Amino acid sequence: MNTDRKIIFYENHFTNFYLQQSEKVQEKIEHVFKVLRTVQNVPKKFLEHIAGTDGLYEVRIEFESNIYRVFCCFDKGNLVVLFNGFQKKTQKTPKKEIEIALKLKNDYFNPKKE
Repeated sequence: MNTDRKIIFYENHFTNFYLQQSEKVQEKIEHVFKVLRTVQNVPKKFLEHIAGTDGLYEVRIEFESNIYRVFCCFDKGNLVVLFNGFQKKTQKTPKKEIEIALKLKNDYFNPKKE
């Protein structure tokens, strides 16, 4: 079975986040993306569904004592669409970040319905 997933960026939200990170954090992000692209059943350590969001997931990156999250969704099976990313500083994922991701997800899918 083909597990190759393609990762795309919706607008420039993820790119802006990525470019603000150190080279080591960028390498860790790229490692997690490689897992996301190639592993059929991605472990929850790297990818988890956000409860109550209808298809929104968070890519989970840990580096040293820092935690980073990148919101995404799936389109057409093997296409992963990345939205916003942030450094997590509290136990709970900030509601504001989830709201931004949901708005971006809606913006991404709405033109396709027309």
